[in-house]
Amino acid sequence: MTSPFNARRVAVVAPHADDEILGCGGTMARAAAAGAQVHVVVVTRGQPPLFDEELVQVIRKETLHAHEMIGVAETHFLDFPAAGLDQVKSSDLNHAISSALSRIEPDLLLIPFIGDIHLDHQAVFNAALVHARPRSAAVPGCVLAYETLSETNWLAPGITPAFIPNMFVDIGDTIERKIAAFQTFETQVKPAPDERSIEAIRALATLRGATVHRRAAEAFVVIRQII
Repeated sequence: MTSPFNARRVAVVAPHADDEILGCGGTMARAAAAGAQVHVVVVTRGQPPLFDEELVQVIRKETLHAHEMIGVAETHFLDFPAAGLDQVKSSDLNHAISSALSRIEPDLLLIPFIGDIHLDHQAVFNAALVHARPRSAAVPGCVLAYETLSETNWLAPGITPAFIPNMFVDIGDTIERKIAAFQTFETQVKPAPDERSIEAIRALATLRGATVHRRAAEAFVVIRQII
């Protein structure tokens, strides 16, 4: 059975830089410590006029620093327009994500949740699942959807897909590394009570951990597992 701790290669697909740390930074750190090659595919980057190029370069540096702290083996930047994936041909997005994942050949694939409010997250979920279709023995043996603070919980409850986790990863030993990695995103950290505050990240990890009698955890929805 593929899990974060017996996978040889883990791929995390992040719609935007920092989604991966928010959603599964503790799991990534634990997997890397267990000997897995952890890869991150960052699908978008900010582009003018929506985003200033100087800020974009700062975020790129923050991303690489955070990934170094977590133990990421390689970061793959695809550079599609942030907040603009609804304007990108789905075939182009599918091809780019599939090409990146084909090079990585992950045993375990971590993707954003389909019910996230951000349209970029929804598009990335669908494109990643196009790659993960079980049409050969090379597909990921396990696909999990992660939870992103300030995105996963903002759509209309009862009307849109709800994040109801059915897998929890104990990150008691890596929660501090996750938080330290997110703190490197100085452009993204917000003061409490914003959901992108350090206090909120710790609170969610504590809550998810308490539901399974652990000090801290990250929660996932199992999309597919091949045993």
